[in-house]
Amino acid sequence: MIKVSVMYPNTPGAKFNHDYYRDQHMPMVKAKLGAALKSYTVDKGMAGGAPGAPATYVAMCHLFCDSVETFQAGFGPHAKDIMADVPNYTDIAPVMQISEVVVG
Repeated sequence: MIKVSVMYPNTPGAKFNHDYYRDQHMPMVKAKLGAALKSYTVDKGMAGGAPGAPATYVAMCHLFCDSVETFQAGFGPHAKDIMADVPNYTDIAPVMQISEVVVG
């Protein structure tokens, strides 16, 4: 199992519409990836590790797929459409990481 994490750094003055992301963008991603996407989560940053510190990321999503190849096969044909929707909820450039789920 792999996890694709898409993280949006918390930068001063940046915009992020959490409602749109949760209710429109992520369901669209799920629909486009279909069976390649086993499940996903959406996180809304609240705070950093130190008292009073801001969250490192304003939002994150985690996509769970069987393998990198499965993710790429599901995402690839729809990448242009998915990325075209990003300006509808944010002006932040996302940071992406693919991880192997070791325990979960």
